[in-house]
Amino acid sequence: MEILNVEILNPKAKKLLMNLMDMKLIKVSKSEFKRDKFFELLKDLRKEESPSLEDIQKEVKAVRKQMNDGE
Repeated sequence: MEILNVEILNPKAKKLLMNLMDMKLIKVSKSEFKRDKFFELLKDLRKEESPSLEDIQKEVKAVRKQMNDGE
């Protein structure tokens, strides 16, 4: 078995794919595409550098100070 992602450029191609599916020659699934997009997004997010603990603490202190000054 081989899994391929297919981008349909012409509506006639979709009809051909549906005919092949009706003959039980192929299985069409949209979930694979969504899963691939999710993993691409996750990969991109992991590339970004996480803030250091010190940076997080500074931000928390700044927000707390802003909240206390506003009351």
